[in-house]
Amino acid sequence: MDYQTLTYSLQNGVALITLNRPETLNALTQQMRAEITDAVLAAGREARVMVLTGAGKAFCSGQDLGDSSNAANLDLERTLRDEYMPMIRALRELPIPTICAVNGPAAGAGANLALAADVVIATESAYFMQAFSRIGLMPDAGGTYELPRAMGAAKAMGAALFADKISAKQADDWGMIWEAVPDTEFEKQWHARARHLAEGPTLAYKEIKRAIQESYGNDWTAQMEQESKRQGKLGKTRDFQEGVVAFLEKRPASYEGR
Repeated sequence: MDYQTLTYSLQNGVALITLNRPETLNALTQQMRAEITDAVLAAGREARVMVLTGAGKAFCSGQDLGDSSNAANLDLERTLRDEYMPMIRALRELPIPTICAVNGPAAGAGANLALAADVVIATESAYFMQAFSRIGLMPDAGGTYELPRAMGAAKAMGAALFADKISAKQADDWGMIWEAVPDTEFEKQWHARARHLAEGPTLAYKEIKRAIQESYGNDWTAQMEQESKRQGKLGKTRDFQEGVVAFLEKRPASYEGR
């Protein structure tokens, strides 16, 4: 796809997707959602880790309300089902690790797009906001699923009802994201995190993702069964053999993802 609303690059196993409508604070349009979905799927085929970030001052301000000439005629159910669901599903189901590098405000669907990634790293000047109730709506784009799991029911309810800004520092303290980083260290930090994952045991990362995602629907016994099966598979990989040998030889492991 010839992308018009984002940029896509691949280097050293890291696929970088940058939302690129800075004049609208990277607000999401129909075209942008389709391009994000396509780029995420491409990353899954080509890369060992994917990073999603934004150009300019914001990560993403959510739905572009100017994308429809008449808000009364906007079919939100169809838009969520046919455009947002494929985009979020592609990100959640990607077999490689995903990082969202939140470079600035993430509001509405933009906040929930960020939370769909495996790891969220935010600059300290960023914030997250569930802005939906300010225009008579409820959180969407997976927000009602991700929020209580990321920050607990009480915080999720308050965030949805009050639509307050949640600073990156608050989000970090609440366990909503992985880490908030000083602005001057932000780019260096997420690059380092991405390199670490790109050089790591890809197959193990895939199984980690699936096991944690499936744990919400399993009881203890079912989860232990899943752990046993997945660990048994990983114990037969070349990466496990290399990891053990490297540990014994006191050297960095050279993982190949097989």
